[in-house]
Amino acid sequence: MLLKTFGWSFAVTALGLVAAFFFGGWTAFGIVAILSILEISLSFDNAVVNAGILKKMNAFWQRIFLTVGILVAVFGMRLVFPVVIVAISAKMGPFEAVDLALSDKHRYQELVTDAHPAIAAFGGMFLLMIFLDFIFEDRDIKWLHWIERPLAKLGKVDMLSVCIALVVLLISAFTFATHAYQHGGGHVDKAQTVLIAGIAGLITYMIVGGLSGYFEDKLEEEEEREHEEEEEAARTGKKRSAVALAGKAAFFMFLYLEVLDASFSFDGVIGAFAITNDIILMALGLGIGAMYVRSLTVYLVRQGTLDDYVYLEHGAHYAIGALAVILMVTIQYEINEVITGLVGVVLIAWSFWSSVRRNRALAAAEAAAGPDQKSEVSSQV
Repeated sequence: MLLKTFGWSFAVTALGLVAAFFFGGWTAFGIVAILSILEISLSFDNAVVNAGILKKMNAFWQRIFLTVGILVAVFGMRLVFPVVIVAISAKMGPFEAVDLALSDKHRYQELVTDAHPAIAAFGGMFLLMIFLDFIFEDRDIKWLHWIERPLAKLGKVDMLSVCIALVVLLISAFTFATHAYQHGGGHVDKAQTVLIAGIAGLITYMIVGGLSGYFEDKLEEEEEREHEEEEEAARTGKKRSAVALAGKAAFFMFLYLEVLDASFSFDGVIGAFAITNDIILMALGLGIGAMYVRSLTVYLVRQGTLDDYVYLEHGAHYAIGALAVILMVTIQYEINEVITGLVGVVLIAWSFWSSVRRNRALAAAEAAAGPDQKSEVSSQV
């Protein structure tokens, strides 16, 4: 099972490291290895959240996510995205940006640094909305009761998450973005840039999330219809493809996963510039890391890990909230990428350990209780 799920990741790792060695020797080999570890640590929360969505999709779309999706993730976010940033920031064509990235790496990094406020605001708002919508929802299973219970009550107020996100954006724009910065030969108001990018991130979340929710409901309806048609097929011998029935809904959920991956990739792409300016090494290292994130997502789904460790999803969303705050702070202040990665790892590890303790307590309580009391014990732990 492990080799089947991670086989492609192992193969891509070997090819990527060999390619790095031939490209730049042992130094390039080490840089790619470090970038791979950086991407995995920064995106582990991405895998947990993705698994919560991917488990609703059938095996066909899980394979699409792991094959076609990885092409989008690697070539779209890890290679094309940094080039697009420079092209837009410097008001040049994409081919000129590629030439700049290959021929003048120092200038390329400067342009990406100039574009960071917009990137941080867009990604920060998108991730903040994911966290707020999760934390304001009233759930049967709560991890940090003292936080989640009162917030679930507040969540009954309509549009509260949007209002809070906009307040955070305003505070960030006029607290962290009070200075103009050099851009395209003149000075541009950073606060205006942050506001526009943040609103764009908020709109993107609402559009993609709305479409995903709509088609998720459609998927549930089609699954019920599929079950009915399967019963009818047992009587008539007629068969109908499950993939065709769930295709439209699963396709939009697949798009939602791709947008999520893009948002989670912002910190990894920007953080990579602290290690290397070479987009070839960057694409190799982040691409290897992205493969492991994809494989880990599928592994979590197929092993039922999220069902066994019920607090993992909570920890991942808290990590998302922390990452959103960090992105907004980095509009003005630099934060070491190690800190960013460790915050997510610590929160997820904490939630995993809490899940283990819960499972042990549940098993002990059920062992002490009679068979008629097991369901009652499960609801109390």
